[in-house]
Amino acid sequence: MEVLYEEQYQAIQATVERLYQDSNAMAILLIDKNGQEIASAGEIEGLDTTSLSSLTAGNVAATGGIAKLLAEKEFTGQFHEGEHTNIHISIVAQRIILVVLFDQRTSLGLVRLRVRKASKDIQTLLEEMSQQQQQQSKPSIFEEITDADIDNLFNDD
Repeated sequence: MEVLYEEQYQAIQATVERLYQDSNAMAILLIDKNGQEIASAGEIEGLDTTSLSSLTAGNVAATGGIAKLLAEKEFTGQFHEGEHTNIHISIVAQRIILVVLFDQRTSLGLVRLRVRKASKDIQTLLEEMSQQQQQQSKPSIFEEITDADIDNLFNDD
């Protein structure tokens, strides 16, 4: 993932918090494909979010291997049903993993509906970040220097 500036982080965090409220979930995690947490919301105090993020990224990678075996590009969504806690995993913009933990207070249908909207919002934010960083990246001063310039600089004649 690119460098995340404070205002960009705040926009992503607001989207994650809105998803938490709108879906009536227990917790939301937004992680990169390496398992690093980007943002979170909800009841995360008792969770080992570092391990959960890492294991989820591994799960997505393993599922990606299954997709390749089946000649699929990628499985963009997963759902695991537990006795007390369910987990909905989706890939946003082919590079970010959105994890929703929920229980009987909400339904899979509502979670999927709200995730679809939040995913679009996050993808828009990521696209804006990429465009902003491309505009801000200036060519290096070293790109303008040629071998002839260096030879002339050190020429003793």
